[in-house]
Amino acid sequence: MKKKLISMILIAILAIGLTACSSGGPEPAGSGSTEPGKKILKAAASFAYPSLDTHKESYGWYTMIYGMSETLFKMNENMGIDPWLADSAEADGTVWTIKLNEAAAFSNGNPVTADMVIRNLKRISEVNTSYAYFADYDMKADGEKTIIIDTKETYPTLINDLTAPATGIIDLDATSDFDNAPVFTGPFVMKHFQPEGDVEVEKNENYWGGDVVLDGAIFYYMQKDDPKLLAMQGGEIDCYNSVSAGALAVYLAEPDKYNVVSIPGARLQFYILNENRLDDNIREAVNLIVDKDAIAQYLEGTVSAAVGPFNPSAAYGKVTVPPVDVAKAKEKIEADGYTMGADGFYEKNGQRLTINVAYYAARSLDTIAVLLKDQFKTAGIDTTFRQEEDPDATYIADGNFDLALYCMIADKSGDPLYFITSTLEDGAYYDVGGFDDAHCQELIGQLKHEVDAAKRAELANEIIQIAIDDNAFGYVGLFNSTTVLRPGVSGFAENIPFDFYGIDANTTIG
Repeated sequence: MKKKLISMILIAILAIGLTACSSGGPEPAGSGSTEPGKKILKAAASFAYPSLDTHKESYGWYTMIYGMSETLFKMNENMGIDPWLADSAEADGTVWTIKLNEAAAFSNGNPVTADMVIRNLKRISEVNTSYAYFADYDMKADGEKTIIIDTKETYPTLINDLTAPATGIIDLDATSDFDNAPVFTGPFVMKHFQPEGDVEVEKNENYWGGDVVLDGAIFYYMQKDDPKLLAMQGGEIDCYNSVSAGALAVYLAEPDKYNVVSIPGARLQFYILNENRLDDNIREAVNLIVDKDAIAQYLEGTVSAAVGPFNPSAAYGKVTVPPVDVAKAKEKIEADGYTMGADGFYEKNGQRLTINVAYYAARSLDTIAVLLKDQFKTAGIDTTFRQEEDPDATYIADGNFDLALYCMIADKSGDPLYFITSTLEDGAYYDVGGFDDAHCQELIGQLKHEVDAAKRAELANEIIQIAIDDNAFGYVGLFNSTTVLRPGVSGFAENIPFDFYGIDANTTIG
């Protein structure tokens, strides 16, 4: 479907849908208040979880967005790391010394102590498999505000790990209901929690970090794009992020009504090529056909064409890919014994060359699937689709695909290790396409223990280049982090390229 047609349909929807949006949806935001004299921000949330236990699953993403949970360190606008509940961290070999902020306290006034942080890290290792390795560390308190952690082996990214939402600190002694009422340290506390639904927070009157501007905020669970646009146009919400291409065009057309902030993000659209089903020539042909710039142009304003999985401005984002070359792709296909049929598709032994594309309908992957079909067709390759709601339980689990589309945060904490070990290490969660390279595994082992930042970047670039040259993956687009705000609204993490930050003490509705 062409953009012009999409815009026409969207206008028609807006013309008939505003009244429906106000029925059963959020109440009009007006000045941003639900109570006279109160500053209440209203935002749309794309996901809603059944629990507030920041240590479990990915629930910590939203306890941080809600301004409730805080970690020892945090990512900044430049993809660097700043202290938060901690003041500093120093490493001497395998031993880390972390000093806590003297003022850091929970919303009930209890201080954040070294003993409490250690108990949190141990609990995280027990309830979150992604951080089970914390259990292998020797951790002890040196007084009330100093933590000593021995990682046993050199582990240069410990501080990066401690920016992760799942490492938010909870008052374990004061919390009796971790799912519904954990006691955190942030500028906001829970007022009303509807599992997998809307959430309302209010100001933490005891916030250790100083004054809190807002009196509270409401996060309306609105997963689909059109309701968010309608709610924004109807004055029912004040801001939201992950703006779709269609909505972005509407907002940019009325700059007096909407403030749009778009910055390079860390969320990657990519695909896995199944080496168990596609040989070298066909995988190379696929990567020579896929036109990432054309895809980015179609998704104008929401993504930038990717070269590798990381922002090319990062030291560990310096890789190269061959340019689009359909003629060369056809040479590769024909080298495999395929001939062009009368219907415009390659075939061999009576079988049409067909790529099965697996995808899920989120993060524009459904659109990319259709665009890939068109691009493959111009090169003589047919396409079939496998659409699933839950990729992790289906095609990632069973490997039944030729090309699997996926979207994830590639750069979670200003370091390349997470994405590399998640996709390229033998036995990794996303190592489902048959990629196998002994030298790559050797380099990954070095990366895990390398402490020099320049050397880490060099290793990461070499590792990713191996995967690119092997045609094991295709890195399609890096989402721009795009936020729309009503004039006067600021501080909704609109300048931070990570999805797990939202309101803080300085957020304002003007």
